[in-house]
Amino acid sequence: MTQHDETIRLHHMLIHAREAIALTKSRGEDACRSDRVLQLALVRLVEVIGEAASRVPPEIADENPSIRWQEIRGMRNRLIHGYDKIDLDVLWDTIRDDLPPLVKALERIVGD
Repeated sequence: MTQHDETIRLHHMLIHAREAIALTKSRGEDACRSDRVLQLALVRLVEVIGEAASRVPPEIADENPSIRWQEIRGMRNRLIHGYDKIDLDVLWDTIRDDLPPLVKALERIVGD
């Protein structure tokens, strides 16, 4: 897979979503509130997912309407531009509720 592969951004999204899920799997929501390093890691992973989503070619996004592209990009924008008022509950809920279905959808597309 090269940087010119049109699915590279989907792979980036998949890898980072899996990692965010794995980081939270054995930890509770309280760890997200109390562990600054975990917070920073999760924010960065979700930012990258959103940035990669914004670079997915429109034709690929159009072929996969079950993925909420605009919401994913919007989350990235809120994290980047609202860095001083990140709601950790929303971040936690996103990782717990939204990333597992995203991983499944991305796996169907890229075949992982």
